[in-house]
Amino acid sequence: MFLKGLQDKFKVKSGHKYLREELERSPKTVARDKGITSVGCIVDVDNFQKAEAFYELIEEFSLRPNAIKIIGYKREFDKNSPYAIQMFSDKDLGWKGEIENSYVLEFLSREYDMLINYYEDDNLMMKLLSVKTPARLKVGLAAQDPKLNDLILNTSLGDFKLFKSELKKYLKVLKEI
Repeated sequence: MFLKGLQDKFKVKSGHKYLREELERSPKTVARDKGITSVGCIVDVDNFQKAEAFYELIEEFSLRPNAIKIIGYKREFDKNSPYAIQMFSDKDLGWKGEIENSYVLEFLSREYDMLINYYEDDNLMMKLLSVKTPARLKVGLAAQDPKLNDLILNTSLGDFKLFKSELKKYLKVLKEI
């Protein structure tokens, strides 16, 4: 038990080191045409339980039905609990910032036109996933590290309706929709 705790502590330390190095590097560019056709969403399910609300963006931005991929983060996740979206947790942290979860690997295997980082907490797991996800445009909330996102919206986590309208407004300004 003691060794497991020590191992977890070192995994967290190596994860923070990896994240720091990735944030200092210049971001990888994703060569995709302008316009939003695929969206990835990283959602903090502990603080925003209605992650399925992101499917409203399909209609809002006239996307294909399978254009949105949502992955939820839950600090303590029980695999037996029923969730409509794929989940990952702190237990999935591996060495050197790796996230050892098949849903995460599937999420990372796709390139996105836009990645929505819908969380406010300073959380290592969600930041690692955000840094690793290939996306042309990354959108987040004001409470996050500004190095993670290209577009930062000053809305609260609980007000999804405002977030959605602000996102649409700024995507029109950027001529993405």
